[in-house]
This record gives sequence, C-alpha cells and structure tokens, in this order.
Amino acid sequence: MSGRTTGRPRGPLVVLDADSTLIREEAIELLAEAAGSLPLVAEVTERAMRGELDFAASLRERVATLAGLSESDLAHARTRMTPTPGIHELVAGVHAAGGLVGVVSGGFHELLDPLADSLGLDFCRANRLEVRDGVLTGRVDGAIVDAEAKALALEEWAGAASVPVRFTVAVGDGANDLRMLARAGLGVAFCAKPVVREQADVAITTPDLSQVLALLGLRG
Repeated sequence: MSGRTTGRPRGPLVVLDADSTLIREEAIELLAEAAGSLPLVAEVTERAMRGELDFAASLRERVATLAGLSESDLAHARTRMTPTPGIHELVAGVHAAGGLVGVVSGGFHELLDPLADSLGLDFCRANRLEVRDGVLTGRVDGAIVDAEAKALALEEWAGAASVPVRFTVAVGDGANDLRMLARAGLGVAFCAKPVVREQADVAITTPDLSQVLALLGLRG
C-alpha cells in the first residue's frame, strides 16, 4: 500500500514495528497457541527480541512449528490482535500534518494487511507464510524481513515520499528494530527490551502510541 505518496508531504515519516508496538501481542504466538507450540515459540521469541538469537534462524524455527495450520487459523488469529492504544490518534495526527505512517514487521502479511488497511497506514511490509492447498507448510515464502530489511524499508519509503531520512521516526521494542531505530532521524524505544532502551534516542514506557505525537511537536 502506498497512499498519500504523491508530492512532498509536509510532515514526517513514522515507521512502526508491529508485534508489541502496533499491536499488543506477538502475532506468531497467537498462531503457535493454535499449533500447540506456544511454550517453545514464546521462549524463542523472547530470546530473539533480547538479541540472543539470529532473527532469521529463529523465525524459521518458530514457523516450522506452525505446519498444518489452516487459513481459518490465520483468520482466528487476526481477530485476537489488539491495536495498541493511541494508534488511531498517532495516524490521524501524522496525516493531518501531511506525513506518512508505515509498519514493517518480522511477522506476517497474512495477519497484518487487514489491520494496516483498517488503520489507514501508508506502507506495510512483513514476511509471508507459505501456504499450499489452504494449509501452512511450516516455511517462510520469500526473503525474511530481518533487522537490515526493516532499516532498508524505512529508507525506501522515505525516498518514495521525498522525506529526508532526518525527518523519519522509527518506533520499536526488540533487538530486530535496532538498525531501523539507528537509521531513522529519531529512534524511539517503545515499552522495549533493555538493549533497545539503551541504544534508542528516546524511550516511551507506557503503551500509548499517541505519545509519539509529542516527540514530533504535533501535541503539547
């Protein structure tokens, strides 16, 4: 999706992580619960977000446990995803200033796309699950969206919208977001792991995305 990219926006580009940032849950854990692999997946996810594991390898390990799930399981997981408080205010405020909002995720398009559409986000990028005959194979389809891919998405979207990188803001909570936060004009740790709080420019410690507006000078 790429709405509102014609001409130069007056406002910034804000790029959000998805799991535990745009939404309160870790979406893969919603699928793992249905697959009966939640304890393993939750433990691997936590270690990956702390930066203790290679993200791509850990994602493949977790997705392998989802083999056999159906598209109806994906639909059920989507109903359990909870947008983080303040996201509607953030999107409305950035758009009112002529800016853009995107989400880039180590999660999955199959879960994220409908939510991104409903929120009016301008950009969305995530991994894709391989599905055959309506059933998950346990593999990722295509290149994995890892830490560097997140940073490149921010730069690509900024270029497409003619927004200088210094006017970009990245918001995330895990080690997989660190390169994106470092590449942005302002890196925001959002209810984040210690390693992210230590390296980000600023930290938000309450789950309210509307607080980003104050950092942008769009709310007193």
